Amino acid sequence: MAPRERDERHTRWLLGGAGIGAFAVLKTLEVVIDEDEVTFAKVLLEILEFALTSVAVGAIVLLFQRFQRNQDERLELMRDLEMARAEGEVWRSQARSYVEGLAVAIETKFESWTLTDAEREVGLLMLKGFSHKEIAALRGTTEATVRQQARAIYQKAGLPGRAAFSAYFLEDLLPTTNERGTKGPQQFT
Repeated sequence: MAPRERDERHTRWLLGGAGIGAFAVLKTLEVVIDEDEVTFAKVLLEILEFALTSVAVGAIVLLFQRFQRNQDERLELMRDLEMARAEGEVWRSQARSYVEGLAVAIETKFESWTLTDAEREVGLLMLKGFSHKEIAALRGTTEATVRQQARAIYQKAGLPGRAAFSAYFLEDLLPTTNERGTKGPQQFT
C-alpha cells in the first residue's frame, strides 16, 4: 500500500473514531441533562439519526478527497501535456533544420546535374512519391511530357530509372555500416 493511501485510510479512521466519540459524549450529556424519559425507541432513533448524519458527512469528505485527487491528477496531466508540447516543438524545430538541409542538398545535386526548372519540379514531386499522372495533373501538363522530363532527369543524373533516382537520395538518409561495424548516416556524394 502506498504511503499516501495509508495516510488517507488512517485519517478516515481517526475522523470516524472522533465522530463516534463525539456522538457518545453528546448522547451521555443529553441523557444526563434531559428531563424527559429515555426510551429504547428514542435512543435507537438518535443512533439512526447520528448514523445517517455520519454517512452523509463521510460521503462529503470522500467526495472532497476524490475531487482533490482529480484536481491533482488534472494538474499533473496539464504539466505533462505542456512538457510534451515543448518536447514536440523542439523535435519539430530539429526536424525542420534537417529537412531544410536535405532540401539544400537535393537542390545542390540538381544544380550539378544542370536540371531545368521544370525538371527540378518534376524531380521533387517524384521524390515526394507522386506518380507521373499525378505530377502531370499538378503541373497542368500531359503525362507524356512528365515522362519525357523524368527520362531527361535520369539521363543527366546517370541513373537507370525512377527507383535508382529515389534511392540515390534515400540511401544517404538511412544508416549504413561503416568500417568499425557501427551505423551512421552517409553524406551525399
